[in-house]
Order: sequence, then C-alpha cells, then structure tokens
Amino acid sequence: MVFQTPIRRQSYKSPYGPKYHYQPNVAGWTFKQLGGLGFKAGAFGGVAFFAVIYYASGIPRVQRDILQKIPFIGSYFIREIPASDNPF
Repeated sequence: MVFQTPIRRQSYKSPYGPKYHYQPNVAGWTFKQLGGLGFKAGAFGGVAFFAVIYYASGIPRVQRDILQKIPFIGSYFIREIPASDNPF
C-alpha cells in the first residue's frame, strides 16, 4: 500500500507551542459565523416584512386578513361604512 504522505506517529508536543483544535464547519463556515449570519438575515427579514406590511396597509384585503387580527391595533383597521353611505 502506497501513501502520498508518510503516516506519522504521535510525536512530542511542546506545552509552549500553539494549541490546535478541530473547528467544525459547514462548507467552510464555522457555527459561530453561521449564527451571526442567521441573526443578521433574520433582522433584515423582519425589517423587510414590516416595510411590506406598512406599504400594503392601504389594501382592503391586507387589512381584513392580516392587520385586523393583530391584538391591540387590529381595531384601528376596522372601517365601518354607515348604512346611509351604502349605495345598495
């Protein structure tokens, strides 16, 4: 059996030398980096969701299906038309 690099046995390791540890990763990204990236992506996603809801708040279907179901502020989006203004 031929090896590309020679197999080494455990040799002396100085207590004053660098301490190398295996660092688990996913496609080169460490779990610490993935956590920070996930937090930032979640923050940007939350802001984007709020902006879409804010811009779409004038659409009656969005008001009925989404905004009226939010506790405490849902009653702000209920628009009752008086019977005198109803054309039918």
